[in-house]
Amino acid sequence: MDAERVTGAMRDKAVGVADSGRPRSRLEARPRGTVTARRRSVRADLDGGTLRVGRHYCGVAPTQRNTARRVSALLVGLVLAFLGLLAGPATPAAAHAGLVGVSPAQNSVVNQAPTQVVVTWTESVTPVTGKVHVIAPDGSRADTGDIRTTGTQLIIPLKPNGPKGTYLVSYRIISADSHPVGGAYTFSVGAPSTPPQDSEVSVVANPVVVSAFPVVRWFGYAGLVLLVGSVLVLTLLWPQRLDRAAPITAVWIGAGVLAAATLAELYLQIPYTAGGGVFSIRGSDVKEVLSSQYGAAHLVRLGVLVAALVLLRPIVKGKGWGADRVLLAVLGVIGVATWSVSGHPSASRVPMVTVTADLLHISAMSVWLGGLVMLVAFVLPRANAAELGAIVPVWSRWAQYAVIVLVLTGVAQAIVLVGSVDALVTSTYGWLLVVKVSLVLVILGIAGLSRRQVAPIAARVNGSPNRLRSFVIGEAAVALVVLGLTSVLVQTTPASTVGQNLPTTQTAIMHGKLFTLSIDIEPASTGENQLHMYANTLDGQEATIVEWHVAASNPDQGIEAIDADVLPLSASHAIASIGLPSSGTWTFRFDLRLSETQEEEVFANIPVSK
Repeated sequence: MDAERVTGAMRDKAVGVADSGRPRSRLEARPRGTVTARRRSVRADLDGGTLRVGRHYCGVAPTQRNTARRVSALLVGLVLAFLGLLAGPATPAAAHAGLVGVSPAQNSVVNQAPTQVVVTWTESVTPVTGKVHVIAPDGSRADTGDIRTTGTQLIIPLKPNGPKGTYLVSYRIISADSHPVGGAYTFSVGAPSTPPQDSEVSVVANPVVVSAFPVVRWFGYAGLVLLVGSVLVLTLLWPQRLDRAAPITAVWIGAGVLAAATLAELYLQIPYTAGGGVFSIRGSDVKEVLSSQYGAAHLVRLGVLVAALVLLRPIVKGKGWGADRVLLAVLGVIGVATWSVSGHPSASRVPMVTVTADLLHISAMSVWLGGLVMLVAFVLPRANAAELGAIVPVWSRWAQYAVIVLVLTGVAQAIVLVGSVDALVTSTYGWLLVVKVSLVLVILGIAGLSRRQVAPIAARVNGSPNRLRSFVIGEAAVALVVLGLTSVLVQTTPASTVGQNLPTTQTAIMHGKLFTLSIDIEPASTGENQLHMYANTLDGQEATIVEWHVAASNPDQGIEAIDADVLPLSASHAIASIGLPSSGTWTFRFDLRLSETQEEEVFANIPVSK
């Protein structure tokens, strides 16, 4: 059915559908069965049971079947493309920040206290104010409090002349997608001791806060859906003979729910970031959230909502000017974008693609599900057969377009945020996505049954509106469940982040009497490992090393020293290759000779994973 002619049917004054121009106070009298819209001639043979829009008849089955075939072929092709891309090699995606390495290394033992602790991530991070500490063996603060970030590194300067024993490093940072990440580890100076405690930094988020987020997000999506659906139907599809009071009330309810959910999300983000309880709110935490990208996006959403409500008052009553509608559409795009820029899409390796895809995905969802809710609640129970004959074909075409956009954008986001088939079936995010896709397929099946009622409704077949109502109610009910899954997915770490094999680098700094030695070992796992060694004099200058010797042993497992193959790259930098047969804590011995009379050994305990 031609889109422009369908739009003509939408404006059909004989059946009372709202015109996109200025509102009319009454229906103009027309000969029975024939009316003229603004641009198109619409002929309705109400006695014969057919509805003609332009050159097409709604009751012509071949046209619907051809359209259905084309849409089905497109959807099948997209699904196959999705599976094919997932079957390819996985590429790491940035969502929740992943830990790459720490220096000094976890559980390592160094000779002298380091001057700083360095925590390296997969992406740039922001430390939570007052939530990054290094605790000395005696329980005092070993860090200076001057926490900073450089690229992907979190740098924690330490106070000089720290005591010997075990140190605790605890941190809480904000990743690029606004989700906090907490953690802790220990290292020792001289020899291990009883690990100290840090009660000020919460490594794990409060479970009540975490559980409340998906519920609040569901209400946010529900408010958006109700708002968009009400405005869409009132401005473009509402029969003018019907009273607008009830759907206008739905507009204000949707706006109120959306505003309340936005404020609740903003509030919950405060304890979520700080790691406290629901009512553990500090002034500094509030300032930190409001100044973040997440806070700015939610404040913009509230501002856009207020401005949109001012424009909506005349528009939903059928009195708005064309310029007001254009401005309202622009505000709508900005408002929907606030979801995209404050979540996973903004932190992907291709943010322009994922943010745009997510914006279109949420918009299509709002149009489709919002329209379904309005059809079920207001249009189907009140409109007569002639009005339904004009409205349902138009809505059916819009729903078809929305589904295509949903599938296209869903595939694009899934490829980025899942990454591989293995991640799809081995992560919580992947299984939630599988369930969501399954429910979407159920919805598409119900939608296909709904589309079969378009021609009978146009032909005024008895009982067809009731059958359509039943199908649409089922479609909307399953879609609300999908909306709930979407709210949970937003809170879940993407499968690509969970499943990716991050390069693990263990770093240690050893202070001798003649030099300071920094080492990086990668991947710090069983098998072949590579070491980078950097030697400096005590005053920080590059040292001149005449001879390097490196060996590793594991006394707990009875493994004697394994020598490494060392290749000097410069006077102060060398690389080494060593094969480690098992996991556990390995003792590395570094024997460096600076001259015929100057030679010194330093040691580091490095944990090696499987």
